[in-house]
Amino acid sequence: MWLTYSVFAALCFGLRGILYHWTSQKPLNRNLLLCGTFSMGAIVNGMCALVFSSEWTMAALIGVQMGLFSFGANASMFKGFAVGKASLVAILTALPSVVVVIVAYGLWQEKLHVMQLLAFVVIIGGVLLVRLSNDISLRNLQGAQWGLLAMLLFAANDLSGKWSTIMEADLFPTMFFMFVTGASCFGIWWLRDVQRERGKRVLQSAGGGTVRVAQQAPSASPSASPNWGSKKTYFVGLAVGITNAVGMMLIVTAFELGKAGLVSAVTALNVLIVLLYTRFIVKERFTTLEVTGISLAFAGILLMRLFGS
Repeated sequence: MWLTYSVFAALCFGLRGILYHWTSQKPLNRNLLLCGTFSMGAIVNGMCALVFSSEWTMAALIGVQMGLFSFGANASMFKGFAVGKASLVAILTALPSVVVVIVAYGLWQEKLHVMQLLAFVVIIGGVLLVRLSNDISLRNLQGAQWGLLAMLLFAANDLSGKWSTIMEADLFPTMFFMFVTGASCFGIWWLRDVQRERGKRVLQSAGGGTVRVAQQAPSASPSASPNWGSKKTYFVGLAVGITNAVGMMLIVTAFELGKAGLVSAVTALNVLIVLLYTRFIVKERFTTLEVTGISLAFAGILLMRLFGS
């Protein structure tokens, strides 16, 4: 059953990645957008906690830690999509499972038997191969640092989710704390952006550097553009948040039922959803390596289905 939850989580996170990539190209403030994204997660999980009469225990506060890691990971991924290559950022953010397998073994002695390990290697190999095309080189690594940071933070978030299940924390309160923490962090960051813009306007109105400030303003912050207002940005973030909220609920449930490394590996297949988007919408062509990698990834899923228990 953990495999089913993991696959659906991958679909949700793939859709989230598509929406992140699409919004990263728009004239908006990314911090306000992500504040809306996490706010929706808090709303959904808070309502579910009330409906299902969940227990609000101390263990649920692990969600605060998850929120901090998720805040850093989402901010890094969004920044990477904005300044770098979507394909490179996508592949790096698909590799937290490698870190998760190593750490889970060290912390909780989670071992993979031979066929599970084979399936894991096939999936990760396919995900890696799918982006080892000739458009990525040592001279073409825009956004790599943000993708790498996002990878490590997503791994930490996955491990925290597994820890919450070990501590028997109820799902919805844990997720509520996670999303409230993330929304608060992004909201504070957005308020900082607003204050910074106001400060620039004050300097501009003071005279002496009017032309220079006016030239710098458009690139200083996405919020400088009049095309997307605060309300529109926030409500779009709420819409994106549905995919993030459902994905997190699914993956934490999968962590409760399966091994952390295997769950993380399967959800890494969300990169295939992003790649299908870049192929049919952005019009990037698949290379032979990419097709081979996609085939390997699906073969790994089949192996996981057959030998994952």
